[in-house]
Amino acid sequence: MAAAAGDESHLRAALREAFGDSSDSESDVPTGVVTSCGSGVVAGGKQWRWDAASGVRGLWLCDEFLSADEQERLLAAIEREKWFSDAHNQVELTNEDEDSCPLASDLLWREPLFDQLIANRYKPGEGICAHVDLMCFDDGIAIVSLESACVMHFSQAKQGGTACDILNQGDIESTKVPVHLNPGSLVLMSGDARYLWKHEINRKPGAQLWDGRELEQDYRTSVTLRKLMGSPN
Repeated sequence: MAAAAGDESHLRAALREAFGDSSDSESDVPTGVVTSCGSGVVAGGKQWRWDAASGVRGLWLCDEFLSADEQERLLAAIEREKWFSDAHNQVELTNEDEDSCPLASDLLWREPLFDQLIANRYKPGEGICAHVDLMCFDDGIAIVSLESACVMHFSQAKQGGTACDILNQGDIESTKVPVHLNPGSLVLMSGDARYLWKHEINRKPGAQLWDGRELEQDYRTSVTLRKLMGSPN
């Protein structure tokens, strides 16, 4: 967990670059399949280019968040920790020190930005079924992809009832929104994208198509960062 904690300022700067200093900064995103959001200079002089998937409010993608060297170092750190084995392909780490984690009204300034990390290792052909992340997690979810490229599809969930009901109500008849995830890419989900849209990755043969070609499927590692909801007083 120490390696991930050390990168929090890196992720905080990325979130600020994507969302701005206000939770309403994305309200003027134009329509279209994918909208370029330009690039900006952030901590350490690094630049990130962000794309907003219009039609999925609150969904942002940075194609080249981690350099090849940063990807190698992150994978090496995971390997050193021996998180994965033949029997286990998932690990979850949590910081539950709530007294030192006041949740600010603005996502970008809450402390800590994230307090739960989950890493998954997928074999060729393994993916994730359509789901909305559990409501025990706060708004704002970051997913880093490593190794194999893949396509993540977003489908709108039915609205109505409580937020938890969204998990079990099926999909509205609508077109799925595909997002291509390069190794080293970062997906950010907040607002509608986090609560009202399901996301899935189908890596079965013939399912991973992008630009008219089938993506080569190998091992894929994902690192997801989330914030646990605080306990009620």
